[in-house]
Amino acid sequence: MSLETFGWGPELAQSFSTVVESSPLPLVPGRVVRQERGLVTVQTGERTLLARTAGKLLHQAPGAESLPTVGDWVAIQLPPGKGEGMLHAVLPRRSVLVRREVGGQKGAGQLIAANLDVVLLVSGLDGNFNARRIERALTLAWSSGAAPAVLLTKVDLHDDATALVQEVEALAPGVPVLAMSSWTGEGLDAVRALMPPGKTGALLGSSGVGKSTLVNRLLGEERLATQAVRVEDDKGRHTTTHRELFLLPHGGLLIDGPGMRELGLMGDEEEALEQTFADILELADSCRFRDCTHQNEPGCAVRAALQAGTLPPERLSNFEKLQREKAFQSRQTSPAAQREQRKLEKGRTVMGWEVSRTKRRKD
Repeated sequence: MSLETFGWGPELAQSFSTVVESSPLPLVPGRVVRQERGLVTVQTGERTLLARTAGKLLHQAPGAESLPTVGDWVAIQLPPGKGEGMLHAVLPRRSVLVRREVGGQKGAGQLIAANLDVVLLVSGLDGNFNARRIERALTLAWSSGAAPAVLLTKVDLHDDATALVQEVEALAPGVPVLAMSSWTGEGLDAVRALMPPGKTGALLGSSGVGKSTLVNRLLGEERLATQAVRVEDDKGRHTTTHRELFLLPHGGLLIDGPGMRELGLMGDEEEALEQTFADILELADSCRFRDCTHQNEPGCAVRAALQAGTLPPERLSNFEKLQREKAFQSRQTSPAAQREQRKLEKGRTVMGWEVSRTKRRKD
């Protein structure tokens, strides 16, 4: 199987040549096609094999976000027999999907997939549908460097999906929004068209939205195990426990992984937020005051849109929430921001002392 089938091209070949020139080891290129616990599976031009990350690469990596993940192109040293390969370098990524690690170290990120062309945001047209969650997922997708698309699954369970499709199209201008059903086959051809031969997509959504069922339908076989959602709340059960890249029959590539309910921001999504909430920022440009907080200022275009009903209050509230989250996470990782925060807190403390001292003098 040729590497070109998995997206190999001239730019990657040039990057690999640079790695080879600086290494005395016999290395070959490959793509990570599966990730589970400490091991990854790599597809080279000749075979598929398990591999571990070399100690030097582990030691020199500035953070977990720099280590190999599914979708990465790597330089691997093949074993002499049927043993495990050794990963010595990760080739430069053109996109990477990452979220804040749940319950982990402050500011730490969890890699989801790399070298994507499109991020498929999957939401079920049942109790799983949540417009605010789609906005959050759009922000992560734009931040990855890949293009987002929204898949509204289980259209066969909804009497009239048109209104929900229009709602998502309104909050994601220019982003493809597809209503589909893995059971009836509706919309599957449109999904395939998002991943032409050699292009890579990744599914992003919570458990129970139908990601594994969709992968099986696109593959044309029951490769992944599936489970029904809980009847009482339409919540999914975790079925997939690893991340894997699949070569689809038509030549496209698709990455699936465990469902994720939490999509925490990393703190560097300023441009992504601007893309996701471009309508609010466009309104803000029309406010009378440049530093308008959209609270009680006269001539506020954002408040006017709220009153006119053209801007849903939930959308503005979510935008402000994500802005606060981004700013908080940025302070966790930026030394300059941390110094500024300490300075601000110190100023507040001094001000508190002054107020207390003045009050005591009056007493």
